[in-house]
Amino acid sequence: MAEDDRTPEEEFQELMRQLLGGGAGDLDAEALSRLSGMNIDPAMMQTVMRHLQGAFAGGGDSGISWEMAERQALHIANQDGLGVTTGQRTDLDQAFTLAALWLSEATTISELPGTPKTLTRGGWVEATLPVWQQLAEPVATSIADALTSALSEQAPDDMQGLVAGAGRLMRTVGGSLFASQLGQVVGNLSKEVVSGGDVGIPLMPDGEAAILPQNFADFGRDLEVPEDQLALYVATRELAHARLFRHARWLRLHVISQVTEFARGVHVDTDALEELASRFDPSQPEELRTALESGALLPERSEAQNAALARLENLLATIEGWVEVVTADATSRLPSADRIAEAVRRRRAVGGPAERALGSLVGLELRPRRMREAAAMWRSVTDAVGPAARDALWDYPDLMPGADDIDDPAALVARLEARARGEEPARDEFDDALARLLAGDDARAQEDGPGDGGLVADDSGDGGLIADDSGDGGLIADDSGDDGSGDDGSRDDSGDDSGNPEDHRPV
Repeated sequence: MAEDDRTPEEEFQELMRQLLGGGAGDLDAEALSRLSGMNIDPAMMQTVMRHLQGAFAGGGDSGISWEMAERQALHIANQDGLGVTTGQRTDLDQAFTLAALWLSEATTISELPGTPKTLTRGGWVEATLPVWQQLAEPVATSIADALTSALSEQAPDDMQGLVAGAGRLMRTVGGSLFASQLGQVVGNLSKEVVSGGDVGIPLMPDGEAAILPQNFADFGRDLEVPEDQLALYVATRELAHARLFRHARWLRLHVISQVTEFARGVHVDTDALEELASRFDPSQPEELRTALESGALLPERSEAQNAALARLENLLATIEGWVEVVTADATSRLPSADRIAEAVRRRRAVGGPAERALGSLVGLELRPRRMREAAAMWRSVTDAVGPAARDALWDYPDLMPGADDIDDPAALVARLEARARGEEPARDEFDDALARLLAGDDARAQEDGPGDGGLVADDSGDGGLIADDSGDGGLIADDSGDDGSGDDGSRDDSGDDSGNPEDHRPV
């Protein structure tokens, strides 16, 4: 067969033979160029080959090539990507300007310092890939470690020295395969997302909002609503999302840490991996690619992972529920607002193919499953105490509503209304437990002798009760793990009401 008549698959096999045969020097650029028929970026493949060649030579990098993920993602994003026209930019800039005015009437959270952006698909990849890398790294490391461990366990004792050298190669292979798959997922996701906050997690840099005009046009094509109304709704929702994360600066780290906490618990199914390795043909990598894409190498979630996933879903629902309520209030002038809102809710609930592929790759679906319940909670709060008191719940992590508040908004509303009237909220189990703790400390203090009779601020970091300097005059229970029996947990006899145990409680 003539060299020019080879199929892309045959070209790939030839390149693998060059690699496994220890071929040195530059790889065949013409052969690489023909890999486009397999939807593989030739530049990315050349990077892979050089990484692997270096590993075979003993000088390979044991880390993960995120450059490869970026190359693959940009290759897919730019294949059918269109630029942003002047007309699109002007229309969306106008939508953002009016949306900012409407949003300021619906929330007390301040405006963004910068100008919102219009991004191409490739621009979205470049802006968000650092966060994708941060979220996916724990899983990528787990896969690379599993490959190395499987190789070590299967090799006989007299070959452990050789295995130790090959471990670097296995980490490179595993990391490179995962990075390539992540690049494909992010690249395909760039064809689905309409705005920066569309996935529900803070992917954009802090304080930045963006819309992808090409995907926005695709989204609105079948909705049968005026394009200017759709633009105003999407711009308002995007600004609300970006404003929230900029205002509650702790929230970004809170979300990402919960995602990475879940991801660190992801382990590779070693039995499935060993079975796959026993029949794996390097010249036909399709089976390994399919296993990664389908999540076949990830075992069922543990109880700890299910608990972490439930916490994350509640957090995402709380965020998106607030965004939905604020957006609805800000866009109440739009005749088609309800239709658009329902389309957005369904789209978030179902997700697109790339988002489902992300779930298979890292074992996590970023679904705000309780968004309707969370939105109902925020609506109740807004109706009861208004936007200012509602938005103040984002000022500190301890104030943010939790899963119990989503289940029973009435309790949260009652506390907020009582606080607004200056009344003492009804006691609950937490208050009773704190009262018992204080009573126990009083009894021990009488046995030990007279103390200073006042509230002692504990700045040692290890005990009892500390004075709350957050501005609300409350007490914070120490969660360090001891029983608070030290002398620093003394009673407040100062005569004011700043020691009221209700005042510290999240409202």
